[in-house]
Amino acid sequence: QVQLVESGGGLVQAGGSLRLSCAASGSTASVNAMGWYRQAPGRQREYVAAISNSGRTNLADSVKGRFTISGDNAKKTVSLQMNSLKPEDTAVYFCNAGLLNYGGNYYSGNYWGQGTQVTVSS
Repeated sequence: QVQLVESGGGLVQAGGSLRLSCAASGSTASVNAMGWYRQAPGRQREYVAAISNSGRTNLADSVKGRFTISGDNAKKTVSLQMNSLKPEDTAVYFCNAGLLNYGGNYYSGNYWGQGTQVTVSS
């Protein structure tokens, strides 16, 4: 079992920045990566970014050039640096533990954090 706890959400104006963090605990042997998803009201949860425990990263096209994902294996944490935020980035952001293959495809696992709200005002 993997437990995930997110932090760092909040309210920011358009063009601003936020940094989200996710801390994992428990047995992480069954996963090799951590990812971020987001869900806006009335919309499906969508993939944002992922990083493997070897440092490989993958980001959704909608956030490339604005978001950066990084990780610290020793601390079992992953961070999502979000710059140039837009109102359409407003959502609840969820951390996930899963698998990132060498083709850059992220497969979400059954481990989810509780989510953290990000609100970007125009």
